[in-house]
Amino acid sequence: MTRASGHTVLADADGTAYASLRQRPVARAERMAMGKALRKRVPRSSLAVWDPGPDRPDPVAQIIESHVGRVESLVPIRVGRMTASPYGFLRGSAVVMADDVAGLPRTGITPVVCGDAHLGNFGFYASPERDLVIDLNDFDEAHPGAWEWDLRRLVASIWVAGRHGSASEDQCADAVRTCVAAYRDEVRFLARKPLLSRSYERLDVDRLAEESPRALRAEIVRAARRARRRTGDRALPRFTEEVAGTRRLVEEPPLMTRLPDAEADLVGAALDDYLQTLAPHWRRVLGGYTLLDVGHKVVGVGSVGLRAYVALLEGSAPDDVVFLQLKQARRSVLARHVHGDSALHAHQGQRVVEYQQALQTVSDPLLGWTSVGDMQFYVRQFRDMKGSIELEGIHPAALVDYSGVVGHLLAKGHARTSGASMISGYVGRGDNVDRALSAFARRYADQTEADHAALVDAVRRGKLACEPGY
Repeated sequence: MTRASGHTVLADADGTAYASLRQRPVARAERMAMGKALRKRVPRSSLAVWDPGPDRPDPVAQIIESHVGRVESLVPIRVGRMTASPYGFLRGSAVVMADDVAGLPRTGITPVVCGDAHLGNFGFYASPERDLVIDLNDFDEAHPGAWEWDLRRLVASIWVAGRHGSASEDQCADAVRTCVAAYRDEVRFLARKPLLSRSYERLDVDRLAEESPRALRAEIVRAARRARRRTGDRALPRFTEEVAGTRRLVEEPPLMTRLPDAEADLVGAALDDYLQTLAPHWRRVLGGYTLLDVGHKVVGVGSVGLRAYVALLEGSAPDDVVFLQLKQARRSVLARHVHGDSALHAHQGQRVVEYQQALQTVSDPLLGWTSVGDMQFYVRQFRDMKGSIELEGIHPAALVDYSGVVGHLLAKGHARTSGASMISGYVGRGDNVDRALSAFARRYADQTEADHAALVDAVRRGKLACEPGY
């Protein structure tokens, strides 16, 4: 029996953790006091610290090492996306930042965290009720870990994105402080709510638009309009073509390519296995569709080079279609900093699904996992009203307001798992944490720009191949 963030936790013989209803957890007030007491061991001012030191691993070497196991021909596209800007570098270098923040002061409060909570990993998607909601939306690196790690990555990405746009240094600082203040306010609010009710908190896009200042409201309305058009039936003309009376995916090499028959058969068998990971109702519903075609599609920045399949399924009519995405899942970049060489999950796709459902208020009902050969995947809908705020050229005022939104969402995700009362006790009501993390964000933005320049120089010297423009 162990204590985790104030909760009594038991374990099965295989090490799987579970809570016991027969054991009373530590009282809320006591957990808040425990969090406040942590300030003596880890002063809130220590969150400002960033000192790379002489022993910091070479970030370019870390990027090269992360390419092992990826599709070799696609790695130059990944490098091209990372060299495009410091923000592009930050998006693709979760492994670098995980190593950096793991060596910094930490409180020891470990909810489930996103692991890659940069500004671009929040966005819109459809709830099972077909409402458009906004939340964290990328969980490849999700894992139990320090809440500070997520917040550090988020504030650093805000400063880097602000510099990449038109924001001044003062506006970047304002955006970061707004983000952290929103995180503090939301985690304090949720820490005082009944445990079960925390899991119902969600942010609908229409309500967000109504309550947002004018500059951000305009960005939300534009992004929501695009997202609502991203549905399977609307994707048919763009992503598919009819050949000999059969609908199939359109190739766009190297970003969308057809599979050899043997590989396509393996993916088809993997989708049959995936059905068994769905809830019974959704298993029956999806079982009414037929697999027509499978292709490989390059997505994201950090994920480029990992296997990412798109499957086209048809229902009882030609316009009744579902696009599924199978995305390769590897061990979280946080895992070795938490568990060392051991792993909590034998299946990394299952890890992604479980932690996505833990962090999001509502999730895709078709989330599941499977394996193709010795590679592990999670499965989700490919086009289901997914979208995001365009960060390229975002007005500084909108960036400040949006930073508050994502700070709120990150706190909501953390509070859904564990540690909300302790985090609230630690961060307090004042702006100490806001100011400390603002100083960190500026320093780490400088570091990101230096690391980006090192990657660009490595490409120039021929150390890495690069394909810009994809």
